[in-house]
Amino acid sequence: MKMLLRPAISLFVLLSLVTGVLYPLLVTGVARIAFPAAAGGSLIIKDGKPIGSALIGQNFSDPKYFWGRPSATAPQPYNAAASSGSNQGPLNPALADAVKSRVEALHAADPGNQRPIPIDLLTASASGLDPHISPAAADYQAERVARARHLEMKAVRQLLAENTEGRDLGVFGEPRVHVLRLNLALDALPQ
Repeated sequence: MKMLLRPAISLFVLLSLVTGVLYPLLVTGVARIAFPAAAGGSLIIKDGKPIGSALIGQNFSDPKYFWGRPSATAPQPYNAAASSGSNQGPLNPALADAVKSRVEALHAADPGNQRPIPIDLLTASASGLDPHISPAAADYQAERVARARHLEMKAVRQLLAENTEGRDLGVFGEPRVHVLRLNLALDALPQ
Protein backbone atom coordinates (compact mmCIF):
# COMPACT_ATOMS: atom_id res chain seq x y z
CA MET A 1 0.00 0.00 0.00
CA LYS A 2 2.87 2.40 0.87
CA MET A 3 4.39 1.72 -2.53
CA LEU A 4 1.25 3.00 -4.23
CA LEU A 5 0.52 5.87 -1.86
CA ARG A 6 3.91 7.60 -2.05
CA PRO A 7 4.01 8.03 -5.87
CA ALA A 8 0.35 9.11 -5.89
CA ILE A 9 0.95 11.81 -3.28
CA SER A 10 4.18 12.92 -4.98
CA LEU A 11 2.43 13.19 -8.34
CA PHE A 12 -0.50 15.05 -6.74
CA VAL A 13 1.85 17.60 -5.13
CA LEU A 14 3.90 18.02 -8.33
CA LEU A 15 0.83 18.51 -10.55
CA SER A 16 -0.73 20.86 -8.00
CA LEU A 17 2.40 23.03 -8.10
CA VAL A 18 2.59 22.97 -11.90
CA THR A 19 -1.09 23.57 -12.65
CA GLY A 20 -2.03 25.58 -9.55
CA VAL A 21 1.02 27.81 -9.14
CA LEU A 22 3.57 27.77 -11.97
CA TYR A 23 1.17 27.79 -14.94
CA PRO A 24 -1.05 30.63 -13.58
CA LEU A 25 2.06 32.70 -12.75
CA LEU A 26 3.46 32.13 -16.25
CA VAL A 27 0.18 33.02 -17.99
CA THR A 28 -0.31 36.09 -15.80
CA GLY A 29 3.26 37.25 -16.45
CA VAL A 30 2.92 36.84 -20.21
CA ALA A 31 -0.45 38.64 -20.15
CA ARG A 32 0.95 41.55 -18.14
CA ILE A 33 3.75 41.96 -20.67
CA ALA A 34 1.75 41.41 -23.86
CA PHE A 35 -1.60 42.94 -22.80
CA PRO A 36 -1.00 45.13 -19.73
CA ALA A 37 -4.34 46.97 -19.81
CA ALA A 38 -6.44 43.84 -20.30
CA ALA A 39 -4.49 41.86 -17.69
CA GLY A 40 -5.13 44.67 -15.21
CA GLY A 41 -8.90 44.61 -15.74
CA SER A 42 -9.12 47.18 -18.58
CA LEU A 43 -9.61 49.87 -15.96
CA ILE A 44 -10.72 53.37 -16.85
CA ILE A 45 -8.80 55.85 -14.71
CA LYS A 46 -9.89 59.39 -13.84
CA ASP A 47 -7.82 61.66 -11.61
CA GLY A 48 -5.58 58.72 -10.73
CA LYS A 49 -8.45 56.55 -9.48
CA PRO A 50 -10.17 53.64 -11.22
CA ILE A 51 -13.79 54.51 -11.93
CA GLY A 52 -14.80 51.54 -14.02
CA SER A 53 -13.76 48.89 -16.48
CA ALA A 54 -13.91 49.15 -20.24
CA LEU A 55 -15.43 45.66 -20.20
CA ILE A 56 -18.30 46.15 -17.73
CA GLY A 57 -21.20 48.57 -18.04
CA GLN A 58 -22.33 50.95 -15.32
CA ASN A 59 -25.77 51.98 -14.21
CA PHE A 60 -26.70 55.52 -15.27
CA SER A 61 -30.20 56.79 -14.54
CA ASP A 62 -29.74 60.58 -14.40
CA PRO A 63 -31.29 62.24 -17.49
CA LYS A 64 -28.09 64.25 -18.08
CA TYR A 65 -26.23 61.01 -18.88
CA PHE A 66 -26.53 58.47 -21.66
CA TRP A 67 -27.98 55.20 -20.40
CA GLY A 68 -26.56 51.82 -21.30
CA ARG A 69 -28.22 48.53 -22.02
CA PRO A 70 -30.33 47.06 -19.25
CA SER A 71 -28.37 44.74 -17.00
CA ALA A 72 -29.44 41.14 -16.44
CA THR A 73 -27.62 40.87 -13.11
CA ALA A 74 -29.40 40.97 -9.79
CA PRO A 75 -29.77 42.27 -7.17
CA GLN A 76 -27.46 45.08 -8.31
CA PRO A 77 -27.03 46.07 -11.98
CA TYR A 78 -23.75 45.33 -13.77
CA ASN A 79 -22.50 43.01 -11.03
CA ALA A 80 -19.69 41.09 -12.71
CA ALA A 81 -19.91 38.34 -10.09
CA ALA A 82 -23.48 37.62 -11.23
CA SER A 83 -22.89 37.75 -14.98
CA SER A 84 -25.49 35.82 -16.91
CA GLY A 85 -28.14 36.34 -19.50
CA SER A 86 -31.78 36.48 -18.58
CA ASN A 87 -32.50 33.41 -20.74
CA GLN A 88 -35.97 34.76 -21.40
CA GLY A 89 -37.42 33.96 -24.78
CA PRO A 90 -39.57 36.30 -26.86
CA LEU A 91 -42.78 34.65 -25.65
CA ASN A 92 -41.87 34.88 -21.97
CA PRO A 93 -44.31 37.21 -20.15
CA ALA A 94 -41.51 38.35 -17.79
CA LEU A 95 -39.50 39.63 -20.75
CA ALA A 96 -42.56 41.38 -22.19
CA ASP A 97 -43.21 43.05 -18.81
CA ALA A 98 -39.56 44.11 -18.45
CA VAL A 99 -39.51 45.61 -21.95
CA LYS A 100 -42.79 47.40 -21.30
CA SER A 101 -41.44 48.98 -18.10
CA ARG A 102 -38.24 50.02 -19.93
CA VAL A 103 -40.31 51.66 -22.68
CA GLU A 104 -42.29 53.53 -20.02
CA ALA A 105 -39.10 54.67 -18.26
CA LEU A 106 -37.59 55.95 -21.51
CA HIS A 107 -40.81 57.80 -22.43
CA ALA A 108 -41.05 59.27 -18.91
CA ALA A 109 -37.46 60.55 -19.15
CA ASP A 110 -38.06 62.09 -22.58
CA PRO A 111 -41.83 62.49 -23.17
CA GLY A 112 -41.46 64.36 -26.46
CA ASN A 113 -39.37 61.64 -28.08
CA GLN A 114 -41.76 59.50 -30.13
CA ARG A 115 -39.13 57.83 -32.30
CA PRO A 116 -38.86 54.03 -32.25
CA ILE A 117 -36.67 52.90 -29.34
CA PRO A 118 -33.59 50.91 -30.41
CA ILE A 119 -33.76 47.34 -29.17
CA ASP A 120 -30.50 47.54 -27.23
CA LEU A 121 -32.11 50.05 -24.84
CA LEU A 122 -34.87 47.52 -24.10
CA THR A 123 -33.06 44.18 -23.82
CA ALA A 124 -30.00 43.00 -21.91
CA SER A 125 -26.94 41.61 -23.63
CA ALA A 126 -25.95 37.94 -23.34
CA SER A 127 -23.69 38.61 -20.35
CA GLY A 128 -25.89 41.30 -18.83
CA LEU A 129 -22.78 43.49 -18.49
CA ASP A 130 -22.33 45.10 -21.92
CA PRO A 131 -20.74 48.58 -21.64
CA HIS A 132 -21.69 49.54 -25.21
CA ILE A 133 -24.81 50.73 -26.99
CA SER A 134 -25.43 51.16 -30.68
CA PRO A 135 -24.99 54.58 -32.29
CA ALA A 136 -28.78 54.52 -32.85
CA ALA A 137 -29.38 54.05 -29.10
CA ALA A 138 -27.04 56.94 -28.32
CA ASP A 139 -28.71 59.13 -30.94
CA TYR A 140 -32.13 58.28 -29.48
CA GLN A 141 -31.00 59.76 -26.14
CA ALA A 142 -29.05 62.75 -27.50
CA GLU A 143 -31.88 65.32 -27.27
CA ARG A 144 -32.68 64.39 -23.67
CA VAL A 145 -29.02 64.72 -22.66
CA ALA A 146 -28.60 68.02 -24.54
CA ARG A 147 -31.70 69.47 -22.83
CA ALA A 148 -30.69 68.27 -19.37
CA ARG A 149 -27.19 69.75 -19.75
CA HIS A 150 -28.27 72.90 -21.62
CA LEU A 151 -26.02 71.98 -24.55
CA GLU A 152 -26.48 72.50 -28.25
CA MET A 153 -27.32 69.36 -30.19
CA LYS A 154 -24.34 70.03 -32.41
CA ALA A 155 -21.96 69.60 -29.45
CA VAL A 156 -23.66 66.40 -28.32
CA ARG A 157 -23.64 64.93 -31.82
CA GLN A 158 -19.95 65.83 -32.14
CA LEU A 159 -19.23 63.91 -28.92
CA LEU A 160 -21.23 60.96 -30.24
CA ALA A 161 -19.18 60.94 -33.42
CA GLU A 162 -15.91 61.15 -31.49
CA ASN A 163 -16.93 58.31 -29.17
CA THR A 164 -18.32 55.91 -31.77
CA GLU A 165 -16.03 52.93 -32.26
CA GLY A 166 -15.99 51.24 -35.64
CA ARG A 167 -15.94 47.56 -36.47
CA ASP A 168 -12.95 45.62 -35.13
CA LEU A 169 -10.35 45.34 -37.89
CA GLY A 170 -12.91 47.08 -40.11
CA VAL A 171 -14.89 43.85 -40.47
CA PHE A 172 -15.93 42.26 -37.16
CA GLY A 173 -18.82 43.39 -34.97
CA GLU A 174 -20.92 46.49 -35.27
CA PRO A 175 -20.20 50.17 -34.63
CA ARG A 176 -20.73 50.94 -30.94
CA VAL A 177 -20.52 53.64 -28.30
CA HIS A 178 -18.89 53.01 -24.92
CA VAL A 179 -21.36 54.58 -22.47
CA LEU A 180 -18.95 55.34 -19.61
CA ARG A 181 -16.39 56.97 -21.91
CA LEU A 182 -19.12 59.03 -23.59
CA ASN A 183 -20.45 60.21 -20.21
CA LEU A 184 -16.93 61.11 -19.07
CA ALA A 185 -16.50 63.15 -22.25
CA LEU A 186 -19.79 64.90 -21.46
CA ASP A 187 -18.59 65.73 -17.94
CA ALA A 188 -15.36 67.13 -19.39
CA LEU A 189 -17.22 69.69 -21.52
CA PRO A 190 -17.06 73.25 -20.22
CA GLN A 191 -20.34 74.16 -18.55
